[in-house]
Amino acid sequence: MPPSNLSSLTPDTVILTGIPGMEQLHVWISIPFCSVYVAALLGNGVLLLTMWTERSLQRPTYLFLAVLAVADLTLSTTAVPKMLALFWFRAREISFSACLTQMFFLHFTTVAELKILLAMAFDRFAAICFLLRYGAVLTPTAVAKTGLAALLRSFCIISPCVFLLRRLPFCGRTVIALTYCEHAGVACLACADISANVWYGLAVPFSVALLDLALIAVSYGFILLELSRLPSRPARRKAPHTCGSHACVLLLFHAPAVFTALTQCFGRSIPPELHILLANLYVLLPPLLNPAVYGVRTRQTRDRVLKVFVRPRSRLPRQERR
Repeated sequence: MPPSNLSSLTPDTVILTGIPGMEQLHVWISIPFCSVYVAALLGNGVLLLTMWTERSLQRPTYLFLAVLAVADLTLSTTAVPKMLALFWFRAREISFSACLTQMFFLHFTTVAELKILLAMAFDRFAAICFLLRYGAVLTPTAVAKTGLAALLRSFCIISPCVFLLRRLPFCGRTVIALTYCEHAGVACLACADISANVWYGLAVPFSVALLDLALIAVSYGFILLELSRLPSRPARRKAPHTCGSHACVLLLFHAPAVFTALTQCFGRSIPPELHILLANLYVLLPPLLNPAVYGVRTRQTRDRVLKVFVRPRSRLPRQERR
């Protein structure tokens, strides 16, 4: 390769286009995106603060929920502020190192969330099917080890993506038709064979995701089977409703992620606006919906949230309230 091209083997900056063809609507599109992001911050922040102040919620079920809230905040905050800066101030440039860092945390958090959701499904399975042994199986130490295992597994799965990108030469265009950096989009900019990136980026994370989703489905299947045997009709009716809402969150989270990864390099015939809008959904909707589905819908969590934020004055002496 000529010496003049050596300086471009690793680009200094990457250009994010936003939504091509809809640049004049970027400000308007940013309004619902910003609203969803703020609502996600508030929802997850309220849950974390409630669990911090209420000792009755410092149990395995709610510890998993707290870890999920932290993962949601990490996922959305990694992508959305840069997205809004692009929409509002046309700040399209991002350094190559920052792009790889953003990509790493996006995919790292996605894989970690799957492990957390699997742990939460197992927690519900143990609480319903093995109630007498629940306290012995899911101790705080077990929860901590599960969280560390989720982080370590995510790191081991996603780190090779960064190294595979670092070895590639980038000789020409450095424009990504997205609002954030992700593995397939960065790899497609390279002027070399990216077969290793494509196969690793699809085969390894997808196989891990499919395994986790299968185990989650099995856990909820056992839960539904166990609850169907209960003599109480209201309890039997409530079970499919609860498990169905959890399944909807999983679909909303992973369907856009799978669609984005597959179409970035293989789906050139798909309109870019549709592709980018769906790619944004998986960093916006789950952080918004998870607190409602896994937290507020739980009666004990909802009561504690109301106790901390809505009814604090009811605990004051009558004279003091006057």
